[in-house]
Amino acid sequence: MRGNPDRQDMGQANRTEWRVRAARPSDRTFILGITPRLAQGFELPPWRTEREVVEAESATVENVLRPGTERGALLIAEDFDGEPGGYVHVTVETDYFGRTHAHIEILAVSSAAEGRGAGRTLVEAAEGWARSEGLDLITLNVFANNQRARALYQRLGYAPETLHYVKPLA
Repeated sequence: MRGNPDRQDMGQANRTEWRVRAARPSDRTFILGITPRLAQGFELPPWRTEREVVEAESATVENVLRPGTERGALLIAEDFDGEPGGYVHVTVETDYFGRTHAHIEILAVSSAAEGRGAGRTLVEAAEGWARSEGLDLITLNVFANNQRARALYQRLGYAPETLHYVKPLA
């Protein structure tokens, strides 16, 4: 999982009430517009570029916006004025050990919604979707240097399971 999903330094007075709905084709511009935030606000590993992260995430979103491409959900958090604040893409996967589970592929929050609870709301919506699918486990990935996202996930009860190590050979 990448991005800047939520900020803890803002008080409750700045929290917004969010409602979550399924993404619509008309959300495409908003979704792709905030996708670059998935590679911002923290140092990427030296073997990754912002461009490749954004291109990969954008390609994933474009695929998801086509109906019937996979078992999953693309959800939008919007405030009560109808302004979108972020999105989450959650799928069903089978892990190395053969267990079927939900996986948060992408979580992105707009700069305007950052620190106002949109990230938390979207993670909780992804968890609710997973439960509705009969799943009892949810996973996600996050860049190691994305401390703000990692802190949110830990506050929400997520814990590391395995560590993915990388060594460039060039």
